[in-house]
Amino acid sequence: MRFRVVSALVVLLAMFAGDAGAAVRIANDKGGQIGPYLDAFVTLRKTGQRVIIDGPCLSACTIVLGVVPRDRICVTPRAQLGFHAAWNPGTNGRPILSRAGTKALWELYPDDIRTWLKKRGGLKPKMVFLSGNELMSMYRVCD
Repeated sequence: MRFRVVSALVVLLAMFAGDAGAAVRIANDKGGQIGPYLDAFVTLRKTGQRVIIDGPCLSACTIVLGVVPRDRICVTPRAQLGFHAAWNPGTNGRPILSRAGTKALWELYPDDIRTWLKKRGGLKPKMVFLSGNELMSMYRVCD
């Protein structure tokens, strides 16, 4: 399922490649592995396209904040960002925290996002959410 979400994003990016006036809408992205998201958002950054966050953008999806320039990201009142520490599947599918992955995420996030996360204890196993007026005070509200 996660692979399909990232694949759909890559297909969407390919459809609009070269059209800097187009926008990619993130409306229900539950995240997945860091690597494919990083690749997809680097590709998106190169296209010059705008990003509209219009619903949940959770876990690895939040990498968009550190890869796509801030002036090309806007949020709607429905936008919701969800942050947590990185993990790998262990035996029996149980998550095992990844210090390296968590460090990589942390370093990708803009300073204001790191400051917000620090006030909530940093990147922890439990997801913390940024939405509503607090998010809209940090990012441009979509027209």
